[in-house]
Amino acid sequence: MSNSEQLSPLQQSEKTRLRRSPKRAVFDREALYQIFDEAMVAHVGFVQDGQSYVIPMLVWRWGNRLLIHGSNGSRMIKALCGEQSICITATLLDGMVLAKSAFHHSSNYRSAMVMGSCYVLDDEQDIEQSLEVFMELIAPGRWPHLRPPNENELAATTILAMDIEEASVKIRSGGPVEDDGDLDWPVWTGELQLRQSLTAAVTDAHSVGEMQDYSAAWGERWSL
Repeated sequence: MSNSEQLSPLQQSEKTRLRRSPKRAVFDREALYQIFDEAMVAHVGFVQDGQSYVIPMLVWRWGNRLLIHGSNGSRMIKALCGEQSICITATLLDGMVLAKSAFHHSSNYRSAMVMGSCYVLDDEQDIEQSLEVFMELIAPGRWPHLRPPNENELAATTILAMDIEEASVKIRSGGPVEDDGDLDWPVWTGELQLRQSLTAAVTDAHSVGEMQDYSAAWGERWSL
């Protein structure tokens, strides 16, 4: 399944319907894809033995699926292998919005939430291809230069996938929303814009050869 494949808009459900600031809801599946592709780190929420957990994980998208990986012995991986419902969220903080009053200060952000259950990738070809997709998101063209995963490594790793079906996206952009009576208050207002940047490539002591150009994966965030 291609990462560029176009699918239908997200369908609203009772669980994904935005009750707070519903005008910020977005049902464009491509917007959700962009958030997870850029964030890379997402938070995985689940319940085990009556205790709720939210764990930050490297998450990547393969077509219309989110994937996570971990050791077979991981408590989280074991818990997610069942049929229980989980929630995966990602947020990109784009700016801090400064208003005339403390009450109306806000932030600009893009956030996505996907709910469902995971299933294990058990086909060896799917497993290797999913890992290649992950590597290409970080460093395009690097996979053919690496030592292939060996049997022990693959046997020790579980890759879980979740189809993106029940999901919501919430986005805020723009400046502050002011009370009419505050418009002439003498203080600076606006947005302090934020951007995650890749700012350095530190060569390891065991590195061999020159670093390839991986900038295609990072767009405007590539600052080397």
